[in-house]
Amino acid sequence: MELPLVVGVDGSESSLRAVDWATDEAALRGVPLRLVYASLWERYEGAALAEGLGRPSEQVMAEDIVEAAARRAHRRAPEVKVTTGVLPDDAASVLLNEAHTAAALVVGSRGRSGLAELLLGSVSLTVAGRAACPVIVLRGNQDNQARAGTHRRVVLGVAEEPHSTAATRFAFEEAEARKVTLDAVRAWRCPAYESTDHPLLAGEPARLHEQRAAEILDSALSKAAAEHPAVALRRRTAEGSARRILLDASDDADLLVVGVRRHHGLAGLQLGRVAHTLLHHSACPVAVVPQRG
Repeated sequence: MELPLVVGVDGSESSLRAVDWATDEAALRGVPLRLVYASLWERYEGAALAEGLGRPSEQVMAEDIVEAAARRAHRRAPEVKVTTGVLPDDAASVLLNEAHTAAALVVGSRGRSGLAELLLGSVSLTVAGRAACPVIVLRGNQDNQARAGTHRRVVLGVAEEPHSTAATRFAFEEAEARKVTLDAVRAWRCPAYESTDHPLLAGEPARLHEQRAAEILDSALSKAAAEHPAVALRRRTAEGSARRILLDASDDADLLVVGVRRHHGLAGLQLGRVAHTLLHHSACPVAVVPQRG
């Protein structure tokens, strides 16, 4: 049985954008789409939903919301099988439970511009930090589609092996499904204490760090590249912090993929500084892919 893409819906604009994006993604992958509504959603996101729909909150029925979302998905991609669920729990708990039987979760961010765009909702942040499956958070002003996109480029932030294996595989699959270039990036930095003022040696420490970054790239990508020979792969090393380099790369990407380590038995968010920054500031959708370790 193929695992579905799962989307949390609440009738808001951001969740409808997530439905559109996930419908395209499901069509690309050839997998089912599952739309879920948490009956305690307002505990997290407030009562603004009801006001936005022009009805008092007691009249906003969960069945209406998921059925409208299902009709929207069917109009967009009639070939995608859609199922729905109304589950009596808070939004984060519902999505985290669904993650155990999902190919990926797709969640929206709160706004399109200004301060609203910088504020990632608590549900999205919690799910990205704890889910057992990949989580795609729709950052930026994307055009509500997961097809080839505007830039025709998926960016992968490459970490040390073996912790980047799952993210690498996910990024190759996305690039292949979309028929776009995969831009694999490894950031490197030369610590200040390794530098020297001698003009003949000034470049040596930096060269060694750059060489090490290139070796990490080759090691991380070799297996997946052999398994996906149709993917146009571009390797790139860049000097600087991973957060800055990947944020810059998100400006002209359709999807940014990063891996995060999940430590068995630990509670709370398990994102790391790079993923946390990207989720709040990326200019394009971000896929957070868990790697056990």
